[in-house]
Amino acid sequence: MAGLIGIGLSGVLSHQSALNTTANNITNANTPGYSRQEVQFATQEGNRTGAGTVGTGVSIENIRRLANEYLTQQLREDSTLFGEQNALNAELTQLDNLLGGESTGLSNALNNFFASLQNAAEDPTSLPQRQLVLSEAQQVVNRFQALNEQFIQQRESVKTQMQQGVKDANTLLKNIADLNLAISESPGIAQGKMPLELMDKRDENLRELSALVGIRVTHTDGSQVNVSLANGQSLVTGSDAAQLGTRTSAQDPAQLEFTLTSGGRLLQVDDQIQGGSLGGLRRFEREALRPAFDELGRLAIGISSAINHQHEIGMDLEGDLGGNFFTDINSIAFQRSRVIANGNNTEPQNAQLAVEITDSSLLAAGTWSLKFSGDGKSYQLVDASTGEVARQGRLPDPVQSEISMPGFNVRIEGGDFNPGDEYLIQPSRNAAANIALNVRREEDLAFASPIRASAAEGNLGTASISQGKMLNVRNPNTNALLPGFQTRGALANGPIEIEFGAYDSTSGTYSYTIRDSTNNVLETGSYDPKKVNTFFSDNPSDGDSYQGYQFEMTGEPAVGDEFVIDFNKNGVSDNRNAELLAALGTANTLNGGSQNFAEGYAGLVEDVGVKTRQSQLDKAAGQTLLEQSNNQRESVSGVNLDEEAGKLIQYQAAYNASAQVMSVAQDLFNTLLQSFR
Repeated sequence: MAGLIGIGLSGVLSHQSALNTTANNITNANTPGYSRQEVQFATQEGNRTGAGTVGTGVSIENIRRLANEYLTQQLREDSTLFGEQNALNAELTQLDNLLGGESTGLSNALNNFFASLQNAAEDPTSLPQRQLVLSEAQQVVNRFQALNEQFIQQRESVKTQMQQGVKDANTLLKNIADLNLAISESPGIAQGKMPLELMDKRDENLRELSALVGIRVTHTDGSQVNVSLANGQSLVTGSDAAQLGTRTSAQDPAQLEFTLTSGGRLLQVDDQIQGGSLGGLRRFEREALRPAFDELGRLAIGISSAINHQHEIGMDLEGDLGGNFFTDINSIAFQRSRVIANGNNTEPQNAQLAVEITDSSLLAAGTWSLKFSGDGKSYQLVDASTGEVARQGRLPDPVQSEISMPGFNVRIEGGDFNPGDEYLIQPSRNAAANIALNVRREEDLAFASPIRASAAEGNLGTASISQGKMLNVRNPNTNALLPGFQTRGALANGPIEIEFGAYDSTSGTYSYTIRDSTNNVLETGSYDPKKVNTFFSDNPSDGDSYQGYQFEMTGEPAVGDEFVIDFNKNGVSDNRNAELLAALGTANTLNGGSQNFAEGYAGLVEDVGVKTRQSQLDKAAGQTLLEQSNNQRESVSGVNLDEEAGKLIQYQAAYNASAQVMSVAQDLFNTLLQSFR
């Protein structure tokens, strides 16, 4: 009887545990990271008799956690991938909407500005039309500065997200280390009795960490795990957790870099943060936001340079040369702001460098790093995006020199350079913030050309002269822009006369002489009536032959014919320079003369748009993979309520049957007692 009661009792107790486990599964069906638990029954050792072995009941051998390490690892990897693509796509979408929006982008402002110049060219004396030009120009400035400010705000938002992500990662790292310790100290672990809830919590923490940054998980003795970055840098070793951090980059103070504190050492791990939302934010900042800063700045430099060059060779309503329309792109302050010394450079840190824009049409949007090695005189100029060496050499003694690049020069002005010193070269990074309108009055808009030409009344030939083309080439020795216009309201040596001399029948040409107002000969030559003839040089080094302008003549002159070149006095109705300014809207002045301003901005919008579209596709693919991995894990570890309901019925029936066995044993015992009364 005692054996029968024991057998029934073992069944009751075992199935009671099975019912409790099933109930626990059901109540945790929606708990994130919960793995279904299963009771494993085992037959108790039987009693051996002469008639054979008689069973003694059932026991619970183990309560196991249904988890597949391969599927768990796959879920972590797909969480890393989706976390990266989700963060990248969110930021790219915001940037794409900003650049492509009608009210937030630059396209409408540029179109309106050049349309206002075209309208002003039709009536160059109209002050309202001139005011409209200034108003639309200010809108262009406002859009550049607003876009740049939005870029800065998004950059700061990314930095805030990085800092918060690091805090979340550190919390998870500490939790994992604590769980490692708790699991290793759990009673019964030596006999394989695992703390199931703690292991679930650790796996869930690992999954959440993998969504923040790519990690590697290695199982060790004592059922602990070690966690490291993708390249092997340790994050968790047993019960010890390292600590991630962020700090201002020594190379670029506007950026953050990632650090890792482990064993009392502070390591820079910026390049090792890959995957997850932190990796996605880092990719966005490097692959999209920085290039957008540089490209927008390049466009601002291109517009400023082209408009300034054309405007300063025009004439305003008061007879003065135009000067800069926008701020001077090569002011000393702007040149020096394009160089950032690395915060880790060796003392005395007194080097003085500057970057001068030499040709905006050749300027590329990018960033370079100037690195010194050896004795501090050897240098390499490295493209930050590709890592390729663009220029290398040695500084002279003294160090004053220039490093020439397409579109810009790096000017070494002085100071001391040490091995390991670095300087960040950013020719266009801040240009969109620096652009401003220089012209304030309507009268100062230089819509006219300061030169004009006329034929003498007594000319007998059919030759005709153009109204001239102003040149914008500075003398490399004197830096003078227009040597013929040093006196306000007049040509410095004008009026200038072109007189035709004898005809040479052998060559079919006429001789000519150009004299200034003092009868000084400026140029002599031969005139071919069958060709377009150009007067004056376009090379500032050619002395008196360069005057800052050129004229063209065609037709057959007569011997003794004269033409006069003079200052365009009272030329308020002249619109020649206004038309040239308006034509810059469609002129190819960027990318080596292959792109106009609208196309340059469209290229920026398109580049961001393509990256955004690709990130959308990558995000969708990553989400699909994550869902598949999650579904595969759930098929093994997830709770199926229908299955658990069936087990409830099964275990309940077994529990009732075991109780019935005990009831039968009691009845038999009572019957046996009554037989002795």
